[in-house]
Amino acid sequence: MPMIRIEKRTDGVAIVWLDSTEKPVNTLTPSAVAEFNELVLPLMDDDSVRALVVASAKKDTFIAGADLEVIEGLDAEQISQMSRDGNALLERIFTGPKPVVAAVHGAAIGGGLEVALGCHYILASDDPATVMSQAEVMLGLLPAGGGTQRFIERTGLVAGLPMLLTGKRVRAKMAKRMGLVDALTTPGGIVDTAAKAALAMADGKLKRPRRKKTALDRLSSFPPVRAKILREAGKQVARRTRGLYPAPPAILDCVETGLKRGRLAGLDRESYYFGKLATGVESRNLVRLFHAMNIAKKPGDGAEPKPVDRLAVLGAGFMGAGVASVSLGRCPVVLKDISDEALGAGIRSVEKGLVSQVRSGAITRREADRRRSALLPTTDNADLATADLVIEAVFEDLELKRRVVAEVEERIAPDAVFASNTSALPIAKIAEGSRHPERILGMHYFSPVPKMPLLEIVVAEATAGWATATAKAFGTAQGKTCIVVKDGPGFYTTRILAPYLNEAVVLLEEGAKIEDLDRVMKDFGYPVGPVALMDEVGIDVGAHVAADLGAAFAERGLGSSDALPKMYEAGFQGRKNRKGFYLYPKKKKKGPRQVNTEIYRFFGGPDRRKVAGEEIRDRMALLMVNEAVHCLDEGVIASAEDGDLGAILGLGFPPFRGGPFRHVDHEGAAAMVARMNELAERHGPRFQPAGGLKELAATGGLFYPEA
Repeated sequence: MPMIRIEKRTDGVAIVWLDSTEKPVNTLTPSAVAEFNELVLPLMDDDSVRALVVASAKKDTFIAGADLEVIEGLDAEQISQMSRDGNALLERIFTGPKPVVAAVHGAAIGGGLEVALGCHYILASDDPATVMSQAEVMLGLLPAGGGTQRFIERTGLVAGLPMLLTGKRVRAKMAKRMGLVDALTTPGGIVDTAAKAALAMADGKLKRPRRKKTALDRLSSFPPVRAKILREAGKQVARRTRGLYPAPPAILDCVETGLKRGRLAGLDRESYYFGKLATGVESRNLVRLFHAMNIAKKPGDGAEPKPVDRLAVLGAGFMGAGVASVSLGRCPVVLKDISDEALGAGIRSVEKGLVSQVRSGAITRREADRRRSALLPTTDNADLATADLVIEAVFEDLELKRRVVAEVEERIAPDAVFASNTSALPIAKIAEGSRHPERILGMHYFSPVPKMPLLEIVVAEATAGWATATAKAFGTAQGKTCIVVKDGPGFYTTRILAPYLNEAVVLLEEGAKIEDLDRVMKDFGYPVGPVALMDEVGIDVGAHVAADLGAAFAERGLGSSDALPKMYEAGFQGRKNRKGFYLYPKKKKKGPRQVNTEIYRFFGGPDRRKVAGEEIRDRMALLMVNEAVHCLDEGVIASAEDGDLGAILGLGFPPFRGGPFRHVDHEGAAAMVARMNELAERHGPRFQPAGGLKELAATGGLFYPEA
């Protein structure tokens, strides 16, 4: 798969063009490393070449990182050797006799950034498309092409360490301020500008600018201070990852090794860890998640989507304004509400998002102005007439949503798709009495819409294939990962969340402590504990959903408690009114949040008892997993892949565990069924294992037999 072509210019500059012939973006592979060795290294000894420029021929990508498919099936030593080969190549370029300039326009991610760091000078385009990141940690890996060494050499320990440990992306201006980039230019003519810089370096007329060091930078050059910074970083990593993710500690070890013993020792440590991490279950699950997300973004077979040239959003509240915000870059948006006051709040929310995007460099001021002009706030239903897609984001009330459908159907074209942003109300019930039930579906966004990656598309029996395809295509264009699920109580995500949260309520009624429940489930890998999550969602919402789903699945012992409705009636709404399971003072205090012990009067009184962590973990996690299997058995989700994507991206199921279905495969269906049977004997039929789980336990099968 050729990737490199060489252009020798008459001025003595050789342009190394990166242009994968079989992929839309450039990625790093062993064959690419071989091409660099074969085609680029000889230029170092070519007397006709005075300097080199590395540039991409792709539109908006420098190098999008390593092709992770090439390491599948390899053992740790083989993977480590790939890293050693790449590091040896970049070290030869970095220490070579001729200046090499990286002309970076577009994404330089992971190994792509490490290629740029292996050059002597980095010129980047000041364009929103240009983003840089050492994102390997997001996949349970570490930079294995010198990133733990050369990144710190350029930016310093204080600025560089957080980026290595979080995978945070930066745009060109910030990269320049950090010292990660040496100079900025416009995208047009970036290669010519880089060539001039390369020749100036060859003539001794240009050197890399010195990074302006802060006082902390200067202090960090002293070994005792440096050691303290690394120690504190290690403590922060331990608190944030709870020991569940092995990549951050490995990154710290590589950085410390390089600082103490030199870059070559640090590079050797990188390569060792790369093989070790890449063969670990955590990284394998995170990489599988990455691949699954990319597959979900591809067009599916079946009906063709209709183009959406105009979107209408009904309801300018928090959710509606969020949907409008993520859509303005795709098409004009009509934002409708019943009052100017409500519209004003929605407009301010959209404006806040635009300002934030401009500040971060995600969009230009000109693009922000274009998006502002593409937003039409209105109180008039007549403005909905030309919409191709209408997304309703009104209050979660069935009769209200039916009235909205009836009003809107009089205004919009018969082939316009109508979507309800409901989290639990069945779409078929919303569509009852409508003129065109075939174009009605659910588009369940998660809060906050601009940040949450999942979109759950809910199809009723009457929903047409073209409507589903249209909603999915538009959701993908919004940047969402879409799963298509069948209509029913709670759909998929809300349905599997409900028994998980309800078990937290049951445990509280049995005397468990609020902080113990949250601690145990965060130790399992959830980003937020179940009780804190109920505060975030809202006690009223939790009570409403629990009652509906408890009634729907009462025959399986999943009936809901009356504790949440009583809390709401007493004025406890959660974070939204600063009265919930936890206290939310106006002035945020340092340290862990404080439990609101007054809550215990709804759960049997203030006397609490210690419940074993294993008991809490198994009862809560297994109920979510079991409900996910029920959903697959019933065809609510089409595949285990969709179920894992939905649980991780929508609900925070621990990503390193791969989702409910990969978790079953890893733990073993037989062991899981045995534990659930034990729990069912003690706590009732809600723990009876789903049919699909029992079948796998009996046959020794897997949800992912190819894994």
